[in-house]
Amino acid sequence: MGKPDTRSIDREITKTTRKLEAVRRGEMWPLTSSERRAVLGALAGGSYRALRGKSTTRAEDRLESVSEQAVTRLTAEITALHIERQRIVREAAAEKAAKKASRWW
Repeated sequence: MGKPDTRSIDREITKTTRKLEAVRRGEMWPLTSSERRAVLGALAGGSYRALRGKSTTRAEDRLESVSEQAVTRLTAEITALHIERQRIVREAAAEKAAKKASRWW
């Protein structure tokens, strides 16, 4: 029995980590549709208020909030993927130990 097959879950971890880094850089492609709508709404409202010469604090706070929510969501996804990977490795080790224990000389 070889190593457990964790390639697909490793790929997902890598992809989610790339998304997390992109969100931290301020990119929009990893955001969900509701997060994109919130960002665009905050940008539209902030630009309108800036055009009128008023404070854009609320729009800036909303953009910050959406970014933090996306980071939290992606961090939770990465954590769940790591836990799943660890479960797969642990199960494979248990199977290997059971197989060795069942043999007799």
